[in-house]
Amino acid sequence: MKFPDPLIRGKLIKRYKRFLTDVELEDGSIVVAHCANSGSMESVKEPGSEVWISPARNPDRKLKFTWELVRVGETLVGINTSLPNMIVSEAIEDGLVSELTGYDSLRREVKYGKNSRIDIFLEAENKPSCYVEVKNTTMRRNLKDGPVEFPDAVTSRGTKHLVELSDMVAEGHRSVMFYLVQREDSDVFTVADDIDPTYAAALQDAIKAGVEVLCYGCTMTPDEIIMSRQLQIAL
Repeated sequence: MKFPDPLIRGKLIKRYKRFLTDVELEDGSIVVAHCANSGSMESVKEPGSEVWISPARNPDRKLKFTWELVRVGETLVGINTSLPNMIVSEAIEDGLVSELTGYDSLRREVKYGKNSRIDIFLEAENKPSCYVEVKNTTMRRNLKDGPVEFPDAVTSRGTKHLVELSDMVAEGHRSVMFYLVQREDSDVFTVADDIDPTYAAALQDAIKAGVEVLCYGCTMTPDEIIMSRQLQIAL
């Protein structure tokens, strides 16, 4: 996925009210950028960090910028949770996800379950439909040798999605929980059961019900984000 416009480099001042970020640009001016991430953003919101923001294409939008990337150590991290569905969809269409090849059509945001929408819905003749739920993963608490982890905050919505994925398996379909890691500094993924034990238990139940779990990482630059490798899953 290529960014449609050149990103602008700055320095993070603070993230506040969940969806607002103050950024100091290289000319010394300060702008307020939209933070498209409702999680705690633990490990990726240190004041003073190098960040990259995108300009809004809609001239009438109240906030003229969106926070896209932050540098943590030697890696860039993608914090915009509106992008993973696009990144994973492009990777599937390009045949980069071996587990999800062989489908004739891909649709996004398809209604299913109990008033929900599945991130990616795959269909083909003579095989079960496939429901793919995508979760953006950014947290790495131990930068020395620790895994990346999900979630970074309690997520009742995420738990609900796991139940609905299990329901689809029970109806004869295929379901996949897909964790997209938008950082390059770890090859291992795990669940942060100390942050949300209910979600961790729900994931184990979903696996027992037949839900598949995939985790892929990305190569990050200020020009583009490319899904590039599969991570080891340690549950």
